[in-house]
Amino acid sequence: MNVAGVLIFFALVASFICARVRVAGGAVVFAVVATLLFVGTPMGAGLPGVMANFLSIIQQAAVPLTQGTHSTAGVG
Repeated sequence: MNVAGVLIFFALVASFICARVRVAGGAVVFAVVATLLFVGTPMGAGLPGVMANFLSIIQQAAVPLTQGTHSTAGVG
C-alpha cells in the first residue's frame, strides 16, 4: 500500500473514531483531509469534475423553482 493510501486510511479511521465519541468537528476535519488526499491521487483526480457536473445538473433542474417560473399548461 502506498503512502497516500495509508494516510487516507488513517484519516478515515480517525474520522470514524471522532464520530463515535461525538466530536463532530474532528470528524469533519479528518473526512475533509481524507477527501483532499484522495483527490490528490491519480484514481481520485476525476472527482472534482464529476462533482462539478453533478452540481451543474442539479442547478439546471432547480432553475425553474428558484426563478419563480412555473408551467401553467393544462390549467384553465
